Amino acid sequence: MSTNLKYLSLGILVFQTTSLVLTMRYSRTLKEEGPRYLSSTAVVVAELLKIMACLLLVYKDSKCSLRALNRVLHDEILNKPMETLKLAIPSGIYTLQNNLLYVALSNLDAATYQVTYQLKILTTALFSVSMLSKKLGVYQWLSLVILMTGVAFVQWPSDSQEIDSKELSAGSQFVGLMAVLTACFSSGFAGVYFEKILKETKQSVWIRNIQLVSFSLEPSL
Repeated sequence: MSTNLKYLSLGILVFQTTSLVLTMRYSRTLKEEGPRYLSSTAVVVAELLKIMACLLLVYKDSKCSLRALNRVLHDEILNKPMETLKLAIPSGIYTLQNNLLYVALSNLDAATYQVTYQLKILTTALFSVSMLSKKLGVYQWLSLVILMTGVAFVQWPSDSQEIDSKELSAGSQFVGLMAVLTACFSSGFAGVYFEKILKETKQSVWIRNIQLVSFSLEPSL
């Protein structure tokens, strides 16, 4: 049962990640009358939905009691200001990253973006080694080398890129590439930093996400 749930979760994650990239790319390149929506607005709405979802989950864990929910939020967030402040750094980085992803998708095709953004696996591995003292095996390092090779091949010019040159100039492609590379490094650092905090405390991941959003809403706005 646990194995089936593991593969089901993996399948849902792959579907969600792929569909997210395609819908974001479509929404940023859809040609309609009038200006496009602001990417910063989309980031703010996503953060609001995230904090609503986390509050609902904490409410459920509190046996659907508003008094218990209020007590948990007060005890875990307000009464632990130093623990809450630890999330200020990754929340700011995540805000920057989320905005950069919209910039990248506005200037790169979905396939190039999706493959290039997988470099976050490499940056996460490097930060894990340096910050968490993790040790990677030979096959893991080999996998990272193969990943870098794949990203390099995706960036290699091809005939199909000439067709898209009317829509995406070399300058815009460079902006998109720099945006996604910066997002990779910010994602790797923030992810490992967040993991380090989660392992050092006993607070639930939902409480930690509420703390994250509480710091990310201000710069997003």
